[in-house]
Amino acid sequence: MQSIYALHQKNSDEIEKEEKFLLHSIDSIQDLYLIMLSSLIEIRKKEIVFLEASSKKHLATLEDKKPNRKFVDNAVLQLLEESNSLSIALEKRKINNWAMDDTYVLILLNEIKQSKLYQVYMQNKKTSFEVDKEFVAAMFAELIAPNEKLYEYLEDNKLTWIDDIPLVNTQILKQLNQFSEKEEFRVTRLYKDQEDQEFVTLLFKKTVLNEVELAKEYINKTPNWDAERIAEIDTIILKMAICEFLKFPSIPVKVTINEYLEIAKEYSTPKSSIFINGILDNLVKEFQSEDKIKKSGRGLIQN
Repeated sequence: MQSIYALHQKNSDEIEKEEKFLLHSIDSIQDLYLIMLSSLIEIRKKEIVFLEASSKKHLATLEDKKPNRKFVDNAVLQLLEESNSLSIALEKRKINNWAMDDTYVLILLNEIKQSKLYQVYMQNKKTSFEVDKEFVAAMFAELIAPNEKLYEYLEDNKLTWIDDIPLVNTQILKQLNQFSEKEEFRVTRLYKDQEDQEFVTLLFKKTVLNEVELAKEYINKTPNWDAERIAEIDTIILKMAICEFLKFPSIPVKVTINEYLEIAKEYSTPKSSIFINGILDNLVKEFQSEDKIKKSGRGLIQN
């Protein structure tokens, strides 16, 4: 949607150039995912360094010499560091952000150690994988993901990540909650399969190359709206949704409608989702009565 909007704003027909930028932006989501995951490993490493330095102080206290190691001994954090899948991915994509900007790791560690969540965890005498997992998931959700300094760093690093941060954090939290001590932590693939990857390019090209024809499908279905008054984002959303209805047989109708209503709520005007929902509902009825919608495979069930 944003790539099509960018073409409109630049009044450009450089489809291949915008497609490359689109694919590059999606590919960089994997870097963001790995950066956020590796922050958990680096936070633990910084605490280990701190504990070792404290034990060697000239006037080290008993607490310095025999500290509570519950945090650095956390089973989930250790398994993340030991994950071959994660180590290989970090090396392959050359993710070394925290080695270059460890200030942010220290900021996160400081906020974690000052939190009530940390205090309760450290004082809890019960030790188990589930306790460790619950703590790490809560720490990520409540202290790391919403950290403003971290958000600013990521935004400065790559502007396209602004929209991707919630998606990535949700995926990591899901993985942390599902983590099992019996299985190695595995990095999530960017695309589910080849069809998933091809969908990106196909949807972009089929929408851009058929914009005039797609617009004709809704242009006379908006009696209370002057076509020129419809928000540009809304026209793009309508075209993409209609494109999915007519040209992507494996995508269920309800999935298409739900996805584009969410996009409208996020990026368009307050009333856009209601407007778009009404148009799409009417179009689906019309397309089905004219037998224009041909769904198969995963999209066989439309209701």
